[in-house]
Amino acid sequence: MTTCRGHRWRGAGSAAGLSQHILPSAATMIGVCTTFIGLVKIIEARIGPSHVDEYAALTAVLFLASSGASYLSMRWPAESRLSAKLETAADVCFVLGLVSLSVISVLFAYEAV
Repeated sequence: MTTCRGHRWRGAGSAAGLSQHILPSAATMIGVCTTFIGLVKIIEARIGPSHVDEYAALTAVLFLASSGASYLSMRWPAESRLSAKLETAADVCFVLGLVSLSVISVLFAYEAV
């Protein structure tokens, strides 16, 4: 373990690593996407059809992949290279999901989608 300003950092793939933070956050973001889809469905009755709900659903799948990879990363032994790769995949999917949801929200706000 390395230290940085008195903090202890664990390496990728460790049981108390990044995966323990990604899993609950990704699960919460799935709920956010589901709420967003529901709100868009209500608004579509007034503004007409759009594809925003479909894009939000695809983003929810990214968060699902992130939470799945995060969970599997914690279930594998901390020394495993597979655990580290799964944790990296969870991190990448989570960041892509955040960026996607942000872009979708901005485009929807400006009525571009």
